[in-house]
Amino acid sequence: MTSKSAAAAARATVYGYPRQGQNRELKKAIEGYWKGRVTPDGLLATAAELRRDNWRHLAEAGVDEVPTGDFSYYDHVLDTTVMVGAIPERHRDAVTADPLGGYFAMARGTQDVAPLEMTKWFDTNYHYLVPELGPGTVFTADSAKQVTELREALSLGLAARPALVGPVTYLLLAKPAPGVPGDFDPLTLLDRLLPVYADVLADLYAAGAEWVQLDEPALVQDRTPAELNAAARAYRDLGALTDRPKMLVASYFDRLGDALPVLAKAPVEGLAVDFTGPAAANLDALAAVGGLPGKRLVAGVVNGRNIWANDLTKSLATLGTLLGLADRVDVSASCSLLHVPLDTAAERDIAPQILRWLAFARQKTAEIVTLATGLSLGTGAITAELAANRAALASRAESPVTRDPAVRARAAAVTEADAHRSQPYPQRATAQRAHLGLPLLPTTTIGSFPQTAELRGARADLRAGRIDTAGYEERIRTEIQDVISFQERTGLDVLVHGEPERNDMVQYFAEQLTGYLATRHGWVQSYGTRYVRPPILVGDISRPEPMTVRWTAHAQSLTDRPVKGMLTGPVTMLAWSFVRDDLPLGDTARQVALALRDEVDDLEAAGTSVVQVDEPALRETLPLRAADRAAYLAWATEAFRLTTGGARAETQIHTHMCYAEFGDIVQAIDDLDADVISLEAARSHMQVAHELATHGYPREAGPGVYDIHSPRVPSAEEAADLLRTGLKAIPADRLWVNPDCGLKTRGWPETRASLENIVSATRTVRNELASS
Repeated sequence: MTSKSAAAAARATVYGYPRQGQNRELKKAIEGYWKGRVTPDGLLATAAELRRDNWRHLAEAGVDEVPTGDFSYYDHVLDTTVMVGAIPERHRDAVTADPLGGYFAMARGTQDVAPLEMTKWFDTNYHYLVPELGPGTVFTADSAKQVTELREALSLGLAARPALVGPVTYLLLAKPAPGVPGDFDPLTLLDRLLPVYADVLADLYAAGAEWVQLDEPALVQDRTPAELNAAARAYRDLGALTDRPKMLVASYFDRLGDALPVLAKAPVEGLAVDFTGPAAANLDALAAVGGLPGKRLVAGVVNGRNIWANDLTKSLATLGTLLGLADRVDVSASCSLLHVPLDTAAERDIAPQILRWLAFARQKTAEIVTLATGLSLGTGAITAELAANRAALASRAESPVTRDPAVRARAAAVTEADAHRSQPYPQRATAQRAHLGLPLLPTTTIGSFPQTAELRGARADLRAGRIDTAGYEERIRTEIQDVISFQERTGLDVLVHGEPERNDMVQYFAEQLTGYLATRHGWVQSYGTRYVRPPILVGDISRPEPMTVRWTAHAQSLTDRPVKGMLTGPVTMLAWSFVRDDLPLGDTARQVALALRDEVDDLEAAGTSVVQVDEPALRETLPLRAADRAAYLAWATEAFRLTTGGARAETQIHTHMCYAEFGDIVQAIDDLDADVISLEAARSHMQVAHELATHGYPREAGPGVYDIHSPRVPSAEEAADLLRTGLKAIPADRLWVNPDCGLKTRGWPETRASLENIVSATRTVRNELASS
């Protein structure tokens, strides 16, 4: 490491922080506002207090520069849409009349107005609202949120740095607005957008901002020369402004590649760069371009997306190398800490030995501060922290909790034949149609039904000892009977048991598999007010006993119609967990697949004829760089086929995916060899149906006709129109009818009405097909 004096200016900072509060106060306040129990002023006051709490915690931990503007009521990309005035025409009157209500209408829709499309934020499980732009889009600056939050932090006496989604990433994330030709390129609006960013920067400068952070994660993806030229032009023009703060352009999630020299040459004062995982390649790349002379480098050396304790010694070595490549090196996480839970101190049920292996947002903040101290003052100033860190890392590496020889031996014995069904799809389809006897355009749902307050209360009562296991299970049996009866009355063809016993589609299975660790308070935002508790993969995976057979068999005993067995697939089990960093992901996926394969076998033995293995995260986990994708898709599709490869020909295997750009993985969807796939399609107007048709997808598909992430109830005619659109791409004998996703988050009144309308629409279209 270079001399202490060379590193004396090192500061600790973060790009962003969890929004929800210690007890998910933000979720409760927003949902209370939606239900009319919390006033707008009450919601705003709760949000302001949560922001102040976050900044105080960061400052007390030793963070020298806190982020502002990263806080959001729903999504930071939607906040950017408001900031640049790109409100869709259908929402403008609502936003003008009631900015807060209109904001949530853009996110969730209303009965009369559709929301913005929603999809995954790069390769994370966070969802953002997709901007809708067109040739006629007029941008106008609205910096009120950013200025207000900056002033709040400055009033506390803190050094604060506003964080904004950068203009290039904003446009690259956007899509053509409804009615705009699909080949419209939103990036052509860059010259129109930059003056609006200039106005926002000027407003922040006037409000006291010394630095502003412009997030450009889209630049870590493969970019064309035209896109790179657009980035160069954007920061050339913004850099030429006079009344502006210093600019820190931030990238994360992967290596910058060809964008690195573009940003290194740009007239900005600093870069924030990821140096973890595959982004570790940024270290050599930065040296190759001659470093960042005269610039500030914020080094993301603490993994902001996973929960394992940092290797402080290794990170210090990286930081020491970086000292020679920039004018000043500061320390941060690799990305916003939005993607990890808040605090390990709340986890009372995790063994202390394992807890010391983990680092949530507050622990990562402490790691960042420790590294900044070591970089500034030398390792002698952090001797105790380094010793404790080495002990924790050694404890994990040597622990028998992490390794099961029997599991590894079984995974090593897998053959190519194990990952294939015994018969090809055409023969399976014939056997399944004879066995199931389903009508044209069969109707079904994705799996879950509303998780009512009564169900959540029953689980809470069981945990608290207010009811015993027998009492809890009786409530579950009653719920399943009600769900089956409703589906039969409504006229659905393939039923589900509704999953009343499940807390979360990943956590439920993780709690029954060895090698997984569940948290009590490890909440992470997925979208809006939807928070999940990703389980933690600490060791090798096996299935001690059946996980779903009992309740599926009970549901099947209540009806003559087929009831789907519902499983979460191996890729999603990894994507929505915090995964190991000491074993290749493909190896862990194979372990999970073998455990699920046993479950499929047991479901079949219990009389289940339809099994759905959900893989909504297959696209989400796709590497951001094309060069890395083939290897990922090879093990990901093999894991799915290994899960289902032992199923009999007459057993119909379904899978499900939602809220992703499916066009990138159509071949992988084909390679899964599922008999039926259901996909999100309502918000994107059946785009995926046409993508499947263009590919020549040969099996059955159910593009969704009901957007379950909105409270609005689709009319029967609306659903019928979507079905007719789907039929233009998928033949009637291979088209299914279903919602976009599970119904867990919806209420019963809207669920009943929506499904009744879907069945009515299906009957209408069946009659049209019969008459034609």
